[in-house]
Amino acid sequence: MTNVLGKSIGLNEALAKLETAEEMRRFLVDLCTPAEVRALTERWLVAQLLDGTDLSYRDISAQTGVSTTTIGRVARFLKDEPHQGYRIVLDRIGQANTRKH
Repeated sequence: MTNVLGKSIGLNEALAKLETAEEMRRFLVDLCTPAEVRALTERWLVAQLLDGTDLSYRDISAQTGVSTTTIGRVARFLKDEPHQGYRIVLDRIGQANTRKH
């Protein structure tokens, strides 16, 4: 996709330009519908619960309202897929929490 100046950057590059959580929130609100933001938020919560607890898919679904199908998809990306995006952020959060203590 090209803008009027003849160049554009990808979404991943645009996201990397954001410097604070507030900037990210504002960008996502502009970029996504409320339902899309809610879905992203739910997936992120599920990733944290899968990584940080021993809850079953059924327990996570009961606690969050997220379908077990979505929970299974998040679990697959968290553990089996090569991208490891969830893992990168979870590990960085863990490292930041370790440094604070």
